[in-house]
Amino acid sequence: MTQTTVPVIFDLDGTLVDPAGGITDGIAAALTELGLPVPGQDLLDAMIGPKLSDSLQNVAMVPADMIGDVILLYRQYYMATGIGQGRLYPGIMDVLDSFAAAGRPVAVATQKPQGLAQTVLEHHGIAGRFQFIRGSADDESAAAAGPVGKTGIIAAALRDLSTHHAVMVGDRAQDVAGAIANGLDCIGVSWGFAPDGELQDAGAITVVDTAPDLVAAVERLEAIHAAAMSEVQNDGTV
Repeated sequence: MTQTTVPVIFDLDGTLVDPAGGITDGIAAALTELGLPVPGQDLLDAMIGPKLSDSLQNVAMVPADMIGDVILLYRQYYMATGIGQGRLYPGIMDVLDSFAAAGRPVAVATQKPQGLAQTVLEHHGIAGRFQFIRGSADDESAAAAGPVGKTGIIAAALRDLSTHHAVMVGDRAQDVAGAIANGLDCIGVSWGFAPDGELQDAGAITVVDTAPDLVAAVERLEAIHAAAMSEVQNDGTV
């Protein structure tokens, strides 16, 4: 990796992969089986991205002692049916091809359990495109075991990449917040699940609407970084 080749860290659901109902249908099925209320579609969509156990407790209002049971039923549905409902967002393969041609390292940082994230990326045929895949603990109901929250998961991806400088790409406010906490810029993508204005309000440096726009935004940030590094190196007063 050259000094000016800026790595990119991607979120997964809502950024690389459109779950296309696989997540929300699975949550609804699990809640229904256990006789729990099912939130409306807007709230179900809002549960895509954050840690599942947190969303179940804070959005679906699942009692703490039932969260483990809901997750178990949800995972059974997701592995049998939900994973097959997902699809790559348009242009994602082109983005990854472009970054590979540029020698740009790429990683994934997701709050999906790490083993499941690997399985999802393998299902869509892109796991091998990423140098590193970081996620939350495989036991979602466990207390801290591995990186905690989006901030910790992004930090782990940075350590994997052996860098302090990268660009985060995500579709929700927690992606932006996790990036900022690690000193990174975050590019938001409009094709995910954020309500209007969420990414801008969270502090995304820009929000893009298409895959080519994403590539261009990363290249612009890389040029800014390269110019800043050149100025530091050439300024004898620094």
